[in-house]
Amino acid sequence: MSHYEGDLRTPESARFAILASRWNARITDTLVAGARQSLAGNGITEANIDVIRVPGAWELPLVAARLAAAHEHAAILTLGCVIRGDTRHYEHVADRCAEGLMRVQLDFGVPVLNGVLAVERVEDAEARAGGSHGNKGEEVALAALEMVNLLEQLP
Repeated sequence: MSHYEGDLRTPESARFAILASRWNARITDTLVAGARQSLAGNGITEANIDVIRVPGAWELPLVAARLAAAHEHAAILTLGCVIRGDTRHYEHVADRCAEGLMRVQLDFGVPVLNGVLAVERVEDAEARAGGSHGNKGEEVALAALEMVNLLEQLP
């Protein structure tokens, strides 16, 4: 029986894209900083990290698809923050964004990590962007590294 499991080692030439929403910038900027620090802490140079900003979470899947189709990045990290409001708009944006990102990942065979926070209140977002629940940008970066390594191992 074979056992495959990724770790945090990646090829020196691996490029990563951090695709981030500008909406709720105070939160997303913290997520981006966490992702960059996590990648750098695991040997990924700044030269191998591209940061691309989009208006909001709704636009993430389109740009992720463009990047994935170019096959220049080993993984695409998507970061954003959708906070529930008084209407159903929150559900449309959060759900369709997640579905779109999954479709990109499956269609192009490139890891697309979903670091888009979908929260009830701004305090929930703050807890996940460097607060009591850690920094989800860091976690997404670690998952990206692991997925790149795992995919290299699989037949």
